[in-house]
Amino acid sequence: MKKAQHVISRPGGRWSVRASGAARASRIFATQAEAIRYARERAREEGADLYVHRRDGTISTRDRYGVGSEAARG
Repeated sequence: MKKAQHVISRPGGRWSVRASGAARASRIFATQAEAIRYARERAREEGADLYVHRRDGTISTRDRYGVGSEAARG
């Protein structure tokens, strides 16, 4: 099963990338832009979804890189 990648805010202004269901972040970044670049690359490689969260935890964007992703981009 392909695990979606989530870009999530951390204390201290840093950003992490975490796969769905993972207990720990796969990587931590100084900026959201760096985290998004890394997460997007992983999502493309795995054919998974990418969720970018705001600092308050709500989802700001979702991109799909799996089957049927052309019509489902949001």
